[in-house]
Amino acid sequence: MHPVTFSATLDEALNLVGTFVFALSGALLAVRKHYDIIGMIVLAEITAIGGGVLRDLVLGAVPPAAFTDHISFLLPIAAAVLTFFTHARMNRIQAAVLVFDAAGLAVFCVSGAAKAVAYGIGPIESVALGALTAVGGGIMRDMLANEQPVVLREDSTLYAVPAVLGAAIVVVVTHLHRYGPAVAALAAALVFAVRLGALRYGWHAPHPKRNGPQGDDDL
Repeated sequence: MHPVTFSATLDEALNLVGTFVFALSGALLAVRKHYDIIGMIVLAEITAIGGGVLRDLVLGAVPPAAFTDHISFLLPIAAAVLTFFTHARMNRIQAAVLVFDAAGLAVFCVSGAAKAVAYGIGPIESVALGALTAVGGGIMRDMLANEQPVVLREDSTLYAVPAVLGAAIVVVVTHLHRYGPAVAALAAALVFAVRLGALRYGWHAPHPKRNGPQGDDDL
C-alpha cells in the first residue's frame, strides 16, 4: 500500500522550490570554481536532487522521486543555464551561494521530515531524515567541488542545527494534526532566518574543550 502524504500539492511545491534554489547554489559554486557549463549542470543537479534521493532510498520509495519526474532534472539545468548568463551581474557570488543554499536547506528539511512522517517513520528518525534531506545535496556538492562540507568545517556556522530545528517543528506539529501550508512556510522561514543569522553573526555549535594547543597530539 502506497503511503499517504499530507498534501501532494504542498509536497510538490516544496520540492520544486527547494530543487531550484539548491541548483542555483550548486551552479554558483561551479562559477566560483571556474567550471564550464557541463560542470555547472553537474553541480546543480547533484545539489538539487542528492538529498531527496538519499531520503527516498532510506524510505524505500524507489525509484526515487527525482527519477520519476522530468521537472526534477530540467529545473537544475534551467538554473545552471540561468546562472551561466546572469552570474556576472551578481556582485558577490559567494554570498549568493550561501543565500540560495540557506533557502534550499530550509525548504528541504521541511519536505523531507513531512515525507518521512507520511511513510510511518518514528518521530526521531523523521527529524534525522528531514535534516539528511536538507544537508545531503550540499555535502555531495562540496565533495565534488573539492571543498570541505560545511557541516564538517571547524569554523562552520550553524548549518545542520537549523535543519534539525525545522524538521522537529514539522514532526511535532504533524503529530498534533496541525500541519499545513502555513506551518510549512513558517518552519521554512524560521530555518532560513536562523541560517542567515548564523552567517551574519557567527553563531556556532559548541566545540569540545581543549586542554591546550597541543591537545590533539596527546591523544
